[in-house]
Amino acid sequence: MTDSTKDRVVIFDTTLRDGEQSPGATMTHDEKLEIAELLDDMGVDIIEAGFPIASEGDFSAVSEIAKRSKNSVICGLARAQLPDIDRCWEAVKHAAQPRIHTFIGTSPLHRAIPNLTQDEMADRIHETVSHARNLCDNVQWSPMDATRTEWDYLARVCEIAIKAGATTINIPDTVGYTAPRESADLIRRLIAEVPGGTDVVWATHCHNDLGMATANSLAAVEAGARQIECTINGLGERAGNTALEEVVMALKVRGDIMPFDTGIDTRKIMHISRRVATVSGFAVQFNKAIVGKNAFAHESGIHQDGMLKNAETFEIMRPEDVGLAGTSLPLGKHSGRAALRAKLRDLGVDVGDNQLKDIFVRFKELADRKKEVFDEDILALVTAATEDAADRLQIVSLRVICGTGGPAEAVLEMEVDGKELTATCEGDGPVDATFKAIRAVHPNMAKLQLYQVNAVTEGTDAQATVSVRLEEDGMIATGQSANTDTVVASAKAYVNALNRLLVRRDKAGPGADAREVSYKDVS
Repeated sequence: MTDSTKDRVVIFDTTLRDGEQSPGATMTHDEKLEIAELLDDMGVDIIEAGFPIASEGDFSAVSEIAKRSKNSVICGLARAQLPDIDRCWEAVKHAAQPRIHTFIGTSPLHRAIPNLTQDEMADRIHETVSHARNLCDNVQWSPMDATRTEWDYLARVCEIAIKAGATTINIPDTVGYTAPRESADLIRRLIAEVPGGTDVVWATHCHNDLGMATANSLAAVEAGARQIECTINGLGERAGNTALEEVVMALKVRGDIMPFDTGIDTRKIMHISRRVATVSGFAVQFNKAIVGKNAFAHESGIHQDGMLKNAETFEIMRPEDVGLAGTSLPLGKHSGRAALRAKLRDLGVDVGDNQLKDIFVRFKELADRKKEVFDEDILALVTAATEDAADRLQIVSLRVICGTGGPAEAVLEMEVDGKELTATCEGDGPVDATFKAIRAVHPNMAKLQLYQVNAVTEGTDAQATVSVRLEEDGMIATGQSANTDTVVASAKAYVNALNRLLVRRDKAGPGADAREVSYKDVS
């Protein structure tokens, strides 16, 4: 709930734009729509839905998200070029609350790329921001690499953007070079010294190259910034961005020294974190703040003793605050659908009757195989149930024989475009044999770039989450699946990645390859 006694900090989520620029994190059209809906439901103020001119796919996704949004402002990114801005407006204009975000690199290093003088760049900023404002009342402008731009020039171009009609000025620490004190000093000085600085919203966009993104963002807020740009799980270029869950929970927990409200429903955090990890193929590290598997885990005797006596001894927030009901789940094979639905609601997941039926069947199967079913297991089941049933490639059955007596053998039956095919292959281990069988059923030239296995919970009966990254003809796709059988999870993750490659190949058209657009250094 919003506290009217606190200053409002606007949350600007760029998971679908900056986050998706992580190599291998490309999402399908439907996945982007799903994540946008979750962000909108969670209370995110502004969703940067993509880079409309980058590809036909990005334009289509931004446009559809704009049409579907119920609460959030929908924003698109555009370079300081008139065609970019026009294309962006065509995509976001369908939103009830549209925003154009245009940017240009202002540091000496970035000015050298287009070979513009300071005056030439200043003229372009005035022209493009004015053009954007003529199209849309809500315009954001960013001087990329602001923290390495000369102070006098940064102040000058910020003033130009404000006079041209920008309503939000975002200050990106594009390469994560700044320290918290510098971040605060810069924002404070810009607000105080730039003409018109008190009439606009100042934003902060921090990258995590030195591990200080969250600290830099919070320092900027204390200095007067009232918009934080962030991503779910800190996804983004190189080392990533400020993580939404970190800044939101920091403001919630430390309201004594940072009395700011975000309006985010924090109970939704864990669910959307898991879902973004699945669709992006980037697993959340175990010790990740807030959403990591170990964030609420206590192994040492001293810690366990303290937790039993008073949970506040070693936890500064409750698992319930982020959508976890606790460490273990008091549900078993005798539990009914009503109990499962109640648990899902506790975890911040609302499902329809048909989806509940699917999840319940999977839950019963899992409960028969496991002694303990944890919250993380339930969230993994939700992820599995949301996978697209219309995939062209689907595993029907898999049997693997392995051991010390010889090479592993995989007997695979798959459905390919509605036709059932089988293959039997040997390999150097069960996973290798399984992947060879998949390639025998569905020949392809995709190269395996990443194969990663993580346990969802503890124990030998734990569900394994397998992540697979494939590359084919320059296109990268990731797949992820969870199962108590690691080989089955591996097969499903591999097939999931192949399905995504097929989707990208089928939908590719003129201008559809985002690699043709130089936007990898976007703030």
